[in-house]
Amino acid sequence: MMSRSVRFAARLALMLGLTSALPIALAQPAPAGAPSGAAPIAVVLNSADASVSLINTQTYKEFDRFTVGKEPHHLYPTADNRTLLVANAVSNDLSLLDPATGKLIGKISGIDDPYQLAFSPDDKWFVTAALRLDRVDIYAWDGKSKRPVRKIPLPDAPSHVWFSNDSRFVFATLQDSNEVAAIEMATQTVVWKHKVGKQPAGILVTPDGRYLMVGIMGEDFVEVIDWQERKTVARIRTGRGAHNFRGMGDKRHLLVSNRVDNTVSIIDMVDLKVVGQIPVPGGPDCMDLTADGKTLWVTSRFAGKVSVVDMAQRKVIQTIKVGRSPHGIYLSSRAPLL
Repeated sequence: MMSRSVRFAARLALMLGLTSALPIALAQPAPAGAPSGAAPIAVVLNSADASVSLINTQTYKEFDRFTVGKEPHHLYPTADNRTLLVANAVSNDLSLLDPATGKLIGKISGIDDPYQLAFSPDDKWFVTAALRLDRVDIYAWDGKSKRPVRKIPLPDAPSHVWFSNDSRFVFATLQDSNEVAAIEMATQTVVWKHKVGKQPAGILVTPDGRYLMVGIMGEDFVEVIDWQERKTVARIRTGRGAHNFRGMGDKRHLLVSNRVDNTVSIIDMVDLKVVGQIPVPGGPDCMDLTADGKTLWVTSRFAGKVSVVDMAQRKVIQTIKVGRSPHGIYLSSRAPLL
């Protein structure tokens, strides 16, 4: 009999209107070194190895590694947290994992170049950013089934996406044209573009819905945009290679990875200034924060490692060897995103 998570993965594939290849032998025993019971794990995407590493967060040991599609870069949990979607950009598919155990529970094929992905806050929309194809693909969900709605050409190189708090818009950074684009969901059209610094990457909307925060990877700052007025209001200097974000769960403080300077900055989203800096070696990229807020896990992209940061001491206390070019990371027990 299929487990609950496998049944949900099958339904998700049908909702997306795509094909699904469910995995085999899910009842096999847990790998040696896997945490016992409900102990939390870390899921790490090794983008250059087409694999996923699973780490026991209690022992700081990798206990499993398995193959997924080519170039897994980003991941995203469904709203009910039953399934973790891994976007495999080059193999044009999604791998479906059980968020609690990290086990592979299914695959959805037929999604073109899913470099990044997101569900809208109201859970009515699902979007993927196809970076190498210069477009954003939109799917609608009416509560029963998902269906492809539109493929929106969006040059050049749509990288990261984030929805407005009311789900009316999705915003995308365009790395090669140095812009942020806003797509209106009701019409599925690009309604405006805004020029920013070189190579914009990570993007999010502040908890109050007022600002867009954009990591300017080709420079050394986070650009702050009043998106309703369509104007830049601040450039917060954080470090060279300002790349991606992770909120601290208090709706005020934001972590920014600076890949070139090998630091993670802490930004106050109300005062729009840096209030802390943490050295993290090896090209820090994606981040996740434990539920208690005490430990930050960071993929060190250029070093093939995960760095674990003690937030009280603001220093790396552990590094864990994983695959090549680790990118996305997910903790099964995690703090709120903002």
